[in-house]
Amino acid sequence: MRNFRGSALICIVASFLILLTANAVPAEEKKWEDTAELSYVQTGGNTEVLTFSGKNMLKYKFSEKWSGAWKIGALYGETDGVKNAERYYTDLRADYKATERIYYYGSGGWLRDEFAGFDNRYFLGLGAGYQILTGDRHFLSAEAGLNYAAEEYPDDTEDDFLEGRLFGSYAYVFNPKTKFTQDLEYLHNFDDSDKYKVKAVTALTTTLSDLFSLKVAYEISYNNQPTPDTLEETDTIFSVALVVNL
Repeated sequence: MRNFRGSALICIVASFLILLTANAVPAEEKKWEDTAELSYVQTGGNTEVLTFSGKNMLKYKFSEKWSGAWKIGALYGETDGVKNAERYYTDLRADYKATERIYYYGSGGWLRDEFAGFDNRYFLGLGAGYQILTGDRHFLSAEAGLNYAAEEYPDDTEDDFLEGRLFGSYAYVFNPKTKFTQDLEYLHNFDDSDKYKVKAVTALTTTLSDLFSLKVAYEISYNNQPTPDTLEETDTIFSVALVVNL
C-alpha cells in the first residue's frame, strides 16, 4: 500500500497536468474562478480556544467539454492549549461534458484527520453524473462511481479496498444574492459492507459584494465502523465563514 500511495499521488498530479496541457484554450479565452473560505476564532481568559479553518476551490474550464477543479482545505482547533481538531485534505477532479445533462468525471485525493481515525486516506475514482434539474431556481445533480481507496489508521493498521460512490447535490436560489445548497455522499466498502461512510453538507450563502460572501454551513460525517472502535461514529462541524470570490 505504501507503493500505492506514491503511485496514486503521481497519477493524480500527472493526470491533471496532462489534462491542462491537452485541453487548454488560448489565454484570452481562459475561464477560471477561485473561491476561498476563511474562518478564525480565538478567545482568552477563563477558557482559551483557538479555531482556524480554510478552504479553497479553483475551477478551470479548458474547453466546452472539459473542466477541472482543485480543492484544498485545513481545520485546526485547540482548547486550553490542547489540540482537539486537525484535518487536512486536497482533491483533484476532471469533468467531461458528454451531453447537456450527462457528464463523466475522474478524481483523486488525500485526507488526514487523526481525530476521525485517518492518519492518511488516499483515493482514485471514476464515475458519471446526470443533471436532473438545471434551473432557474432549482438545481439537482446525481453521480455514481467507483473509488480505489487506501487508508492508514492511528492504531498502525492499514487497508486498501474498492468502494462504490453515490452523490447528490441540490441547490435552491432564493434570489441573485442568496442560495441554499445540500450535498449528500455515500461510500460503500465492497470488502466489508459494514464499513460504509456518509457525509452531508448543508449551507446557506449570501452575497455581500462582488468580492465577498457570507456562508453558514453544517457538515455531518458518519463512519459506521471507525478505526479504532473507541472513536465516535459521527463528527459534525458548524461554521460561519467569509467567502472570497475571484
